[in-house]
Amino acid sequence: MSSTWEIIANHLRTELQGYGGLLALFEEQQNHLLRRNPDAVLSLAQTIETQARTTAEHRLRRELFVREVAELHGYPADTHLRQLLPRFPAEVQPLLDALIDEVNHLIHRVRRGARQNQQLLGRAVEMHQEMLRTIRPAAFVKTYSPRGQVSVSANDAAWQAAG
Repeated sequence: MSSTWEIIANHLRTELQGYGGLLALFEEQQNHLLRRNPDAVLSLAQTIETQARTTAEHRLRRELFVREVAELHGYPADTHLRQLLPRFPAEVQPLLDALIDEVNHLIHRVRRGARQNQQLLGRAVEMHQEMLRTIRPAAFVKTYSPRGQVSVSANDAAWQAAG
């Protein structure tokens, strides 16, 4: 039977694998965005969503286990894992601390990758819309909100086929 620290270490390793997988998927998606490969970008979006959901489930399992450990040792349920480190043998504390640091580091990298891809996707959509407005300016209608925000919508009549 595994000890508590081994179970926590395994939970953290599983999370690391999940976040590492997400990071790799975001990098792959970014490469496809830069190569203008929309089919691959779309295909990866579903894979990313599945990986993110799975990783969130792993994180939740680890958090629930840490909560149980905290309560078992008389700590409040919302105690962070790092606060529980003194409860573990001194020789495993550096390992758990390093795993925690690496999980946090990967979380930040994944967030940055997601943000970058979102910006790239947004810019690609803007460029596509701009190109369409240049080709068929009559096909779009600009309106302004009371707060001064511009909204562009398609003029369906302008897209009707001739003839």
